[in-house]
Amino acid sequence: MKKFGFTTAQSRSIDYDKVNTKLIKYIIENESSFSTCISCGACTATCSAGNITHFNIRRLNIQIRLGKYETIKQEIDKCMLCGKCMLVCPRGINTRNVIMLIKKGLTTLDLSD
Repeated sequence: MKKFGFTTAQSRSIDYDKVNTKLIKYIIENESSFSTCISCGACTATCSAGNITHFNIRRLNIQIRLGKYETIKQEIDKCMLCGKCMLVCPRGINTRNVIMLIKKGLTTLDLSD
């Protein structure tokens, strides 16, 4: 196989029949406003932790919906819970509570397929 120095992008479609959705269901059950997230990125743009690390709340949202929990476990502790993201969210999502629910869900839920 000949290599041309580039790769194709991975598919961004989500096959919900194959994705472990336990964590997203748990979060929405306890913080229903999270279901209204439009992934606008306002939270990420204002994030204090994101300015000094590679923390990205919008990416976390996507990883949760894809069921990629190992990535989330590596990133979630970078959040400083400052609350700036809550102030700029156009949907009024309590992102601080969402972060705490992610942390709790990762430790209490059985996320194995």
